[in-house]
Amino acid sequence: PASLHVAIRQGPAQLISGTTLEELLGCQLPFLFKVLSCGKTLSIQAHPDKKLAEKLHIDNPQAYGDSNHKPEMAIALTPFEAMCGFRRIEEISQLLKKHPEFSACISNEAKLAVFMSDDPESQSEALRTLFHSFMNCDRDVSTEQLKKLLKRLYAEQSLNPHDHSSPPWERKCARAVLRLAQQFPNDAGAMAPFFLNYLLIAPGEAFFMAPNEPHAYVAGEIIECMACSDNVVRAGLTPKFKDVPNLVDMLTYSMGGPSIDAGTPCYGDTRIIRYTPPVPEFEVMIMTCNPGETLTMPQLSVAAIFIVIEGSGTTDNDDGQRLVMRPGRTYFIPAGCPPLTLAVNEIKRGPLRIAVAHENLHADDPTVVNPDKPQHWKGEFDVNRPRLEIPDLAAESPRSPRQNELL
Repeated sequence: PASLHVAIRQGPAQLISGTTLEELLGCQLPFLFKVLSCGKTLSIQAHPDKKLAEKLHIDNPQAYGDSNHKPEMAIALTPFEAMCGFRRIEEISQLLKKHPEFSACISNEAKLAVFMSDDPESQSEALRTLFHSFMNCDRDVSTEQLKKLLKRLYAEQSLNPHDHSSPPWERKCARAVLRLAQQFPNDAGAMAPFFLNYLLIAPGEAFFMAPNEPHAYVAGEIIECMACSDNVVRAGLTPKFKDVPNLVDMLTYSMGGPSIDAGTPCYGDTRIIRYTPPVPEFEVMIMTCNPGETLTMPQLSVAAIFIVIEGSGTTDNDDGQRLVMRPGRTYFIPAGCPPLTLAVNEIKRGPLRIAVAHENLHADDPTVVNPDKPQHWKGEFDVNRPRLEIPDLAAESPRSPRQNELL
């Protein structure tokens, strides 16, 4: 293995020897792999599919610098907050009635469509009409209504900070609006929790964002892996370039958030958890080696990158290659490299944990999403849904998608 951690400071995709990954592999890696820490909410955005990416690159190469799609997967390292996918139409209908300021940013036609929709086709069209209306609301109107909304919400919290007359999800939705408005003053995108699902992802859980689905990462730390692209269509909560027309046109307008999954043990070791999306470009493994233990990594037929995300230890292999593991160190593993054996001294207080990304070797057996049996969260009104348990990455975890637990 060749160390990347020094080279990352000097330039992208370059080994410590000065050789680039492209020169070494004869091509680019098909994925990007990173640790993301959200101290401030990232933009309301979606990533285009391959066909749309090609069109956007031709029409506006300055804003869309490549022609590739960008499906992505996130694995939570800490409790992680995100807005993903549209709320159920019943929830949006209730929020329109409860918050007149939000309602004032939506046309009467769009509100009527929401209230009257009663089947999947009409509900999808109602979401499209509502989102188009909100995103195209006159800026002066939306800014004024946001000020009124914030004034009312702050007053309600001040007068009765422990009010329990409203359902918990409504109270938490209101708090999310206040939080976003503090980060992005006068940005109507702060009202996004009224129409996007607000999720809390537990450590060790993962979710996959398919193309053309709206999302915004709010707070926490994740491992993120995606197809090799920088194409992002943004529409709010950002000072960057916003492309509202394309975002409105590209979304699927399906209801419910992404399926949540805790991965599955693989390679005969419950300490190796595999997260496999339904795309060919990438998959991720999280490996956990506890104090006093050793763990042999599987030999891979494709090139890989791994990041030390927690703890410390050493590795050895049959070629005598020895690496010192420290948090933040990143290494490139060539295809067919002799397996590395992780080891942690028994006097250490915590485990060594690494994240490994490589081209998808289990595309026929996805874990994060099963395209044949999608299991989307049923909405705030699904009162019988089971509560999530925080998974132990070193223990065996179920592979089937699990329901989301919202804030």
